[in-house]
Amino acid sequence: MIPVSEAIRIVKEQTPLLQAESAPLVDARQRFLAENIEADSDLPPFNRSQMDGYALRAADVQQAPATLRIVGESAAGRGWHQQLSVGEAVRIMTGAPVPEGADSVQQVELTREFEDGTAVEILEAVSPGRSVVSRGKEIKKGELVLGVGEVINAGSVAVLASFGYSSVKVRQRPRVAVLATGSELVDVDQKPGQDQIRDSNNYSIAAYAALAGATTNQLPLAGDDTKLLVRQIVEASGSSDMVISSGGVSVGAYDFTKPALRELGAEIFFERVALRPGKPIVFARLPGGALFFGLPGNPVSVAVTFNLFARASILKMQGASQTELPDDTAVLVSGVKPTPDRDSYIPAELTTDSDGRMMVQTLKWGGSSDFISFARADALIVVPMGPRPLEAGAIVQVLHLPQ
Repeated sequence: MIPVSEAIRIVKEQTPLLQAESAPLVDARQRFLAENIEADSDLPPFNRSQMDGYALRAADVQQAPATLRIVGESAAGRGWHQQLSVGEAVRIMTGAPVPEGADSVQQVELTREFEDGTAVEILEAVSPGRSVVSRGKEIKKGELVLGVGEVINAGSVAVLASFGYSSVKVRQRPRVAVLATGSELVDVDQKPGQDQIRDSNNYSIAAYAALAGATTNQLPLAGDDTKLLVRQIVEASGSSDMVISSGGVSVGAYDFTKPALRELGAEIFFERVALRPGKPIVFARLPGGALFFGLPGNPVSVAVTFNLFARASILKMQGASQTELPDDTAVLVSGVKPTPDRDSYIPAELTTDSDGRMMVQTLKWGGSSDFISFARADALIVVPMGPRPLEAGAIVQVLHLPQ
């Protein structure tokens, strides 16, 4: 039985990086960059007005009110490209270029334009640089905008578009095949018979894998049949980068996953982790090169082990700069008991108190099969193994679950 940190290290060490490919910008959201993005121009590319008003020389209006002659107008996409002289002003709109010679903008609310439109009275003085964003203030040509391994979100799509990227180099999406074992399982659209339950693990694993950027293929239920399990693993591994099963990874008479892997000649990296819930978990490489995760059968154990290990592998395949769950600290609302020989990852809900402190409350759940309570979890409380309980008010590490 190995520590959680060692298991994560092995997973990342054994996970290959997928090839890069070009994706149209419209389809690039939630992909991971395989190239550095540099600015191809200054941004803004010119001195830009932050508001509607009048571009002017600050020195001309220090003794306000002051009257200036209007010599032109600068609008977004249609600037006034002449030299502003002493005693002159240019009408200007938000986002428009500030003309040469002007060093500030007075907002329109603090001005009064003459009826004939030839002059404007500036009612209050301005300082140089007022309401002007200088050329290159946001970024200069050649500077790094986005780096390899960053995820492309809605905001970075706008950045890529601004610098002319109609397509962008990203890592391929991992292809993940998902299958569940257990003769007690029936498909979600079937009515369970006596001693049967509907399959939920296939759906939760596929959902979590998709959140991590993978494409998924849900395979038929394998039951408790080693030959069928071997056949499904072989067929899936030929067209997948990763195969994830749930159930059948313990040491009982009906746990066929490890025997199936040994029959296939898989390279098994670990079989048990010092973790609660989720001690029995298998990580291996199949003969064709696909990675294999054999997760426990209980739904909460599935969610915890997937997000600690399989998720990290899926993200590593895509070259993500951050592969592990985001962590934080929070104040414990009620006490929790550790396990003597295993680290605990306890489902919990995060809130904020009146002072803005992050608080964390354990869920009232009935163990690793209680997926009803787990559906409300947005975090895991990390409780190190040991004899001493953590009391209410303790500062604890929490991991944010993907939603």
